[in-house]
Amino acid sequence: MFQSFTGNSRRPRQVNLGGRNTNPFAAFPSGRQQGPNSLGQAHGHGNGQGAGNTLAIAQQERLLRQQERDRLGASRAIQRTWRGYRSRKTTRTAWRIEWDATEKSRQGAGLPMEKSFESLTETDLSTVVSSSAVPGYATVDDCLAQLRLLVQFLEPPRRADVIRLVYFGNVFQRTLHEAPTIATEGEWTTLLVRLTQTTLRVLNLASVSTSPVPAAAVDHLLGLLVFLTKLIPKHIARIAREYYTAMAGLTRSIASRDTTELTTDTLVHSVLALLQPITSETLTAYGWFARNYLTIPGLQTYLGGLDELASNINYKLLTSALDQNDLTREKGGPSKPDDVEARVWLLAYFIFFHRHAMGDQAGRHAPEPDFVKTVSELLNSTAIYLSRRLEMQDNATDLDAPPRETLSPFVKEQLLSLVHQNSITGLLSQLRSTHLSQGQLANSQSEASKEAKILATYALTLLRVFPRRGDDIRMWLYLGSATSGAVTGTQSARIPAIKYFWQASRCSRVFEIISGDSSNVLPLLKPASPPSSDRFVDFPSVERNQEWTIILLFLELYTFVLKVMDDDEFFASESSSFTASSNTRISWTKESALPLQDVKEMTVFLKNLAFTLYWNAADLSESEPVPETGTIRNYFNSQAPPPDSISSVRDLEMRSKDKGLPAVTGIPLDYFKGLVTGLLRMIHERDSRRKFLPDGHWLMTSRFDMEGFIPAVVAEEENRHQLQDEDEDDPHDLMDEDGDSGYMFSEGLVGTGRAQHARRIEALRRRQQKVARRKQLEAVAPRLEILRNMPFFIPFATRVQVFREFIYRDQMRRRQGFIDPDAWRMSVAQASMGRMVDGRPTAHDILSRHHANIRREHVFDDAFDQFYALGESLKEPIQISFIDQFNTVEAGIDGGGVTKEFLTSVTNEAFKAADSPARESHLFEENDQHLLFPNPAAVEQRRELLRQVGYVEGSPEWNERVRELLRQYEFLGRIVGKCLYEGILIDVNFAPFFLLKWALTGGSGAAQKESAYRANLNDLKDLDQGLYQGLNYPDDVEDFSLNFTVSDTIPLPDSKTRTLTRDLKADGSNIPVTNQNRLVYISYIARYRLQVQPALQTNAFLQGLGQIIQPSWLSMFNQPELQTLVSGQSGEIDVADLRRHTLYGGVYTLGDDQQEHPTIRLFWEVMEDLSNADRQKVLRFVTSTPRAPLLGFSHLHPRFSIRDSSSDQDRLPSTSTCVNLLKLPRYETAATLKEKLLYAVNAGAGFDLS
Repeated sequence: MFQSFTGNSRRPRQVNLGGRNTNPFAAFPSGRQQGPNSLGQAHGHGNGQGAGNTLAIAQQERLLRQQERDRLGASRAIQRTWRGYRSRKTTRTAWRIEWDATEKSRQGAGLPMEKSFESLTETDLSTVVSSSAVPGYATVDDCLAQLRLLVQFLEPPRRADVIRLVYFGNVFQRTLHEAPTIATEGEWTTLLVRLTQTTLRVLNLASVSTSPVPAAAVDHLLGLLVFLTKLIPKHIARIAREYYTAMAGLTRSIASRDTTELTTDTLVHSVLALLQPITSETLTAYGWFARNYLTIPGLQTYLGGLDELASNINYKLLTSALDQNDLTREKGGPSKPDDVEARVWLLAYFIFFHRHAMGDQAGRHAPEPDFVKTVSELLNSTAIYLSRRLEMQDNATDLDAPPRETLSPFVKEQLLSLVHQNSITGLLSQLRSTHLSQGQLANSQSEASKEAKILATYALTLLRVFPRRGDDIRMWLYLGSATSGAVTGTQSARIPAIKYFWQASRCSRVFEIISGDSSNVLPLLKPASPPSSDRFVDFPSVERNQEWTIILLFLELYTFVLKVMDDDEFFASESSSFTASSNTRISWTKESALPLQDVKEMTVFLKNLAFTLYWNAADLSESEPVPETGTIRNYFNSQAPPPDSISSVRDLEMRSKDKGLPAVTGIPLDYFKGLVTGLLRMIHERDSRRKFLPDGHWLMTSRFDMEGFIPAVVAEEENRHQLQDEDEDDPHDLMDEDGDSGYMFSEGLVGTGRAQHARRIEALRRRQQKVARRKQLEAVAPRLEILRNMPFFIPFATRVQVFREFIYRDQMRRRQGFIDPDAWRMSVAQASMGRMVDGRPTAHDILSRHHANIRREHVFDDAFDQFYALGESLKEPIQISFIDQFNTVEAGIDGGGVTKEFLTSVTNEAFKAADSPARESHLFEENDQHLLFPNPAAVEQRRELLRQVGYVEGSPEWNERVRELLRQYEFLGRIVGKCLYEGILIDVNFAPFFLLKWALTGGSGAAQKESAYRANLNDLKDLDQGLYQGLNYPDDVEDFSLNFTVSDTIPLPDSKTRTLTRDLKADGSNIPVTNQNRLVYISYIARYRLQVQPALQTNAFLQGLGQIIQPSWLSMFNQPELQTLVSGQSGEIDVADLRRHTLYGGVYTLGDDQQEHPTIRLFWEVMEDLSNADRQKVLRFVTSTPRAPLLGFSHLHPRFSIRDSSSDQDRLPSTSTCVNLLKLPRYETAATLKEKLLYAVNAGAGFDLS
C-alpha cells in the first residue's frame, strides 16, 4: 500500500505553483502572446525552458498594470492639489480685496489711499501704526467681521499679510479699549485663539535670519500677544508650547537684531505675560515655559541678566510644573547630548530662581523638599554629563580635554551652590513628617518613607556629580538630624542621620528578603522578571529601585562614619534608642553609633548580599544591560564613548568603567561589590579587635560543600594561574605614588607633562586588560573570589590548609616536581648538562646565583647585594655560607637549617637593629606596643640627605638613590615572603594597620579604591597614641587655630631636624578647622599619616612580598591571622603536640621498644610544669620564635629535635636554631634539668654555649 493513501478515491487537484511546464511537448504556453523580451528569453534559453517563464511573465504584467494605476493616481493627486491650491489662492485673494476695501472705505482710516498694503514700507508701517488718526472699529461686530476674514486668508510668509496683521492688531486694541465690554466666549474665543496662533507663526518666522517679517513689526506683534493673553489667558495657556517656542526663537535671535526695534524689556515682558494670570491652565504654561524657554543655553547673556525674570516668576508654581509635567526625567531610552545639555541649563536656571526667591536665606537654611525632589530628578538625568565636565575642569593633567567639554561659569556657579554645609546638613530638618517615628519609616507608603527615598536619591546624586567633595557631602549629611515627635526637655528629640537612614533601610522589603535567605538575593540583583516566590509578588521594580537607593546611601554614610569612629564610641551604644540624647556633652559620633544588635542584623544582610555578588558573579555579568545615560541607573558610572580610537585619558577612563547593575539603581557592579565588601570587612575588623558577635557568626559554610572545598579551590587556583595577568610581570617603578590615596605628591618624578600623560594612558590600558581577564576569573573561580574578598566566611584552619596547598602547587610548578632543595639542584644540573652561557655551564650560573657568602656582621647588606637581583627566583632553594669575623667560611652543610638561620638573621637585623649607627636611617619604626611598621619619614629623610650632599633634585642620580632605599624595602618584603613560602616562623610583630594592607592587596581588583585599605581613626591609634588623643579633643577645636595642613619633622644627622608643611586639600592653608569640618580634618590626617606619607615605602615592601606570595593568597587572612602565619600561634604551647612531633638523636634515639630515655621523660615533665611564658622562652631558645606553628608542630620545619651533648651535670643546654635542635645534657634529676634549662633560656644562651 502506498504510504500516501488517505482512503479517498477522489483524484487530488494538482496546482502547479512553480511555473514549470508539465507538458514536455509544449514549447510555449498556449494562448499567450510573447513580447520581445520574453521571446528573446525563450530563444535564449531554448524551447524546453521557454515555457517555464509563465509565472514570471504574469508577475511582470501585473507589476506594469500596478505602476500604471500608481501613475494615474499620482496624476489625479497632483491635479487635485493644484486645483485646491489655486482655489484657495483665489479665495484668499478675494478675501484680501474685501478686507482691504473695508479698511479703505472706513473714514479716517489713516491709510494712504495712493498705496496698498502690498506696497507699504516699514516707514509707512510705523506711520500708520503710530498715527492717532487710525480709529477703532465703529462696532464690535465690524471688528469681529474683519478678524474672521483676517485669520482665514493671512499667510505668515507674505510680507503684506504681516503688515495687515500689525495694522489690525493696533486697530483691534483701540477698539477693545473704547468698547465698554466684549464677550470673549463663543466665536470670539475661537477667532482670538486662531489670531494668537497666527501671530506666533509670524514671530517664529521673524527669528529666521532671512525673515520676510519687517523688523518694526516684531515689537507690535509682541504687544498684541500680551494684549491677547490678558483677554483669554486660559485658552492661550493651552497653546503654551507654540507660545514659548516662538519666545525662544526670538530670544536666540535678539543678538542679531537692532536693539532699537526689540528691547530685552519687551521680550521679558512678553515671556512673563502668560505666567502671571492664575488660571486652571497656569501649570501648563509654566511647564512649557520650562521645557521650551528655560532650556536655552546662555539665557542670561541674551536678556542681560535673569533678575527681572526671576523676580516675576512664581517659583512655587514652577516647581509644581516641573514635578507634575515630568519634565525632569528621561523618557524612552537614552537621550541625545543636546537633550542632556538642555536639562543642565534648566537645572541651572531653576537653582538660580530658587536662590533669588530665598534671598539672603538661600545659603543659611536647607532647601524645602519640593526643591530637593526637583533638583534630584534633574541631577539624575544629567549626572554623567556634569560629573565628566566638572572633573575635566578640575583635572589639570588632562592635556587633551576638548574645550567644548566644559561647563559654563554660570552653570558651574549654580551647581556649586548645592554643595553647601547648611543646605546639606539641614536636609533632614526640612522633612514634612512632624511626628517621625520608626513605625512611619517601616511603612513604604507613608509620607516619611517617600521623603527618605527622595533624600537618598538627592544625596547619592550629589556624591556622583561631585566626587571630589564626597567626604564633605558625607560628613555634612551625617551631621544632620531629623525631628521626632518625642520631646526631651524643651525641644523635640533629634534623630541622627545614620539612625534615620538605617531605620529606613532595615524596614525595606529588600533588606528583609536578603537578610532572611541568601538564596533569594540573586533575583533582587537582576532585572525585574516574573516572581519566583511569594516574596516578590506585588514588588514593582520602581519601589525596589527606591529601596536600593536608601540602602546604598546608608552604606556610604556608615562606611564614612566607621572611618572616624573609634572603638570606644562604636561599642558605647548598647541601647536601641532611635533618638539622640539631650546631653550635649555626648559627641555626635557616639550618638550616631548603632546598637550592637542592629550591627549584627546589618552583618547578616551584608553577608548574604556579598556572598551572592561573588558566588553569582557570572550570572550578574550576563545580566548587565546596555547602559542608559543620564539616570540614577548610572550612579557612579561613566558614559562610554563610541567604539572609536582612544584619543584621550578621559576616553580611556570612561571605557574602563564597567556596566551598571540593573536592579541596584544601575551602579557599577564593581563599585557595589567594593562598597559592600569594604563595609563588611570594616565591621569584621572591629569584631576581631573586640569580640561582640557570637562564635561562627561570620561563617557561611552551609553554602559550600566543605568536604570538597579545598580540592575545588585548588582547581580554581590552577584555572587562575592559566588566566594570570600578563602585566603582573611588567616592571613597576618603585617611585610611583599610590594614586588611590587621593594625594599626588610627585616630588622626584622626571618627565614632561606629555610624558606623564602617555604613561598614564598606558597604565589605564593595562588596567583595562586586567578587568577583562578578571571577569573571566570571576566566572571560573567563585570560591577563590570569596576567599580573596571575604575570607572570614571559611574557617581559619581550612584557609591555612588552602594556603599551604597553594604554595606546594607553586613549588611543584616552579621546581618541575622537585620540592627537596638537593633534588632540585640535581635536576638543574642534569637539565642544563652541556649547555653554556658566557663560557660557563648553565647549571653553574643558576646555582651560583642562588648561593651567597654572608658576613655575620653585615647579614642584611650582603643578602641585599647578592640576592636582590634574583627577584621572584628567590622562591627557589638558596644556599648560604656564613663568613665569620675572621673572614673564614664557617664549616657546615646547608641542609635547610642554615637557610633558616640566614632568614631569621636578616629579619632580626632589619627589624630589630633600627638604632644601629651603621645605617643612615632605619627602615621600620615601633609604636608604643613595640609593633613594627615602615618608617614614614624614611624617604623624606633620604631626600634631605641628598640635598645636603648636593644632588640635584629630580636628576637621574637623585632618583636612583631614592630607588635604592625603596629596593631595600622591596627586598625585605621578599625575605618575609620567603619565610612564609618555606614555612619558617620569625619572631617579628607587625602593627595591625600595616598587616591590614597586606590583607587588602589581594582583594578584588574590580573595586580597588573601595575594597583596598582605608585609613581610619583606630589605625591611627596604633600608629601614634598621642596624635590619636589630640584628634579626639572633646572641646572647641577652633581654639587651636588649625588649618588643613600637616607638618612633618624630618630627623637629620647631628640631631638636627627639618619641618615640611603640606596642604591636606587644595588651598588647605586657608581653610580653618572648625567644629563642623573637624571630622573631615580627622579623616584627612588619618589618610595622610597612614596612607600618603608611607606610600612609597609600603608599596615597595608589598611589591616584594607579592613577588614571593601571591597577594590573593594573603587576602585570605585578616591582621591577627597574618601575624600568626608570620610568627606562629600566640596562645598556649601544646606540650603534648610538641612531644608527638619531636625527633631524637644520639643516645636519646628511640629503640625498638619505643621507650623514651629517662632524661627525655624528665624534660617533658619539666615542660608540663613550666608556665606558658617559660615554655615560649624554651621554644624561642630552640627555634628562634616563641610561637607554635599555626597548624601544630607537625608543620614545624625542620622538626623540633633533641640530642644528647654530654653527661656533665653542670653543663648548660645549647641549641642549633638553624635546625631547631636542642642539645640536652643527660641530667639525672628534674630539678637540675629545670634549673639549667631556665638559666640557659633566660641568659640568652645559643649555639654550643656551655
